[in-house]
Amino acid sequence: MRPTPTVAARVLFPILFPVVSAVLCLAAPLRAAAQQFDVLETTIASVHAAMENKRVSCRQLVQAYLDRIVEYDKAGPALNAIQYVNPRALQEADSLDAVWGSKAVRGPLHCVPVLLKDQVETKDMPTSYGSAIFEDFVPQRDATIVRRLEGAGAIIIAKTTMGEFASRYVGSGPGIIRNAYDPRRNPSGSSGGSASAVAANFGLVGIGEDTSGSIRGPAAVSSLVGLRPTLPLVSRFGMMPANPTQDTMGPMTRTVTDAARVLDVIAGYDPNDPVTAYAVGEVPATYTAALKTTALKGARIGVLRNRRDAVLASDSAVRADPALARRDSIARETNAEYAKVRPLFEQALADLRAQGAVLVDSLQTPNVPGRRVGNSFETEQATDQYLAQHPNAPVKTLQEILLTGPVNPWRARGLMEYVGRSTSDPDYLFVLTYREALRVAMLKLMADHKLDALVYMTYDAGTTLIADDVLTNPRPDDDYGRGDNRGLSPSLGWPALTVPAGFTSDTLPVGLEFLGRPFAESQLLGFGFAYEQATKHRRPPRTTPPLPARPAGASRSR
Repeated sequence: MRPTPTVAARVLFPILFPVVSAVLCLAAPLRAAAQQFDVLETTIASVHAAMENKRVSCRQLVQAYLDRIVEYDKAGPALNAIQYVNPRALQEADSLDAVWGSKAVRGPLHCVPVLLKDQVETKDMPTSYGSAIFEDFVPQRDATIVRRLEGAGAIIIAKTTMGEFASRYVGSGPGIIRNAYDPRRNPSGSSGGSASAVAANFGLVGIGEDTSGSIRGPAAVSSLVGLRPTLPLVSRFGMMPANPTQDTMGPMTRTVTDAARVLDVIAGYDPNDPVTAYAVGEVPATYTAALKTTALKGARIGVLRNRRDAVLASDSAVRADPALARRDSIARETNAEYAKVRPLFEQALADLRAQGAVLVDSLQTPNVPGRRVGNSFETEQATDQYLAQHPNAPVKTLQEILLTGPVNPWRARGLMEYVGRSTSDPDYLFVLTYREALRVAMLKLMADHKLDALVYMTYDAGTTLIADDVLTNPRPDDDYGRGDNRGLSPSLGWPALTVPAGFTSDTLPVGLEFLGRPFAESQLLGFGFAYEQATKHRRPPRTTPPLPARPAGASRSR
């Protein structure tokens, strides 16, 4: 039996019906707009939730990133962060859409568009190492990290530009890579392309390589999270080496959680890189288990304040020497930049205390006795052995690289220092003994003070302006690396995590870096997560805003 309408309902219905209908008609486009998925600053979890709710397909997600690359990489601010776009990205997205309904075949990185540094081999795209010499070189194999990412459901959406043969931010192949926050400035190196691309939301996550700081430096100046893992944790098989006893790869992301999710996939033993056998038994079920807002409570963290940029060591004797006037000028300028960063460091320390950390302040990096020698002994041997694995490589030795063609003058000058040196040289012993003495001294420092980690700024100064002659001058006047504190982690082989720590008065991003003992990634990610959630410093660059909506079926291809 139907209920009988009340008198009020019979009276009001003719009046309210047109009003309700109009409201519903107006609400329809609003509901449709609410269903649109914005890729700007999204995360892996947000993407998967949106796919589950049918708010976005894998194809739509990938297309949105491809649109941003078209709009902003070579046009707009012209960041020049992308070397190659995967021509099969949309096809791969369609394949992943086809299996999304079956949870049994989903991977933890299902339809995660990855921006991969062009130092890493892909058998279906060129791998150039930032050099015009290798512009058309397509390896016959995939790197282990590529196989693991794709096996987890990720899509390599693009290869990112890099400093030539893993140094700085320029190369004979890509040219100049630019910082997404200020394209007049450098993005640090050599993973500057990955950093600018992730910061500008050209993909969901990135992969960088770190020999002396090439993940953490670019991440710090791009308001990103960058993790340099413990040396044996992530396989380097399929990556052109620089110094094998320092080289490693790791995630570059906009959030700590996404860094942990990527590390879950890429970490672990690989028989093709025997050093990763050290990682057996050291990899947790998931690094995300450590991501707690209370992770800093009770943590003992040592504060390193001593600046490790040699330029900042300028003293009165240096200032009195006219022959060193340029260095003195750099030192004064760097000290002015340091004054902009120091308040952010002090605020970061206050934020750590507010989250319950116990800070042991004003510690000094141990002064290890002996002679420190730059590690220029491994590169030529490692490069020649690597190229010998590729029968289709255009050159087969480091010497051929230097004799063949258009290496950037700055990089050619640096590579020349490696020629003729090897690990058989007696001076290489000083490198190994210094490192081991430093490890013992650092372990003692942490043990004496009962420390869980150390903290410092990744850079004590903002990133610098790009010199006009950076593509032609073997000694460009760009003050590159000013205020650099990245060297401790590579010398030790220990993990280090940089997280966004805010912006200077001239709106340049800076990074706070945590350093831990070997295989302390879970702990560092926990500390970084708690700090990130308490401060929320990450914000996207203004140079690459959201794209205006485009008509269905329209393309932004240029």
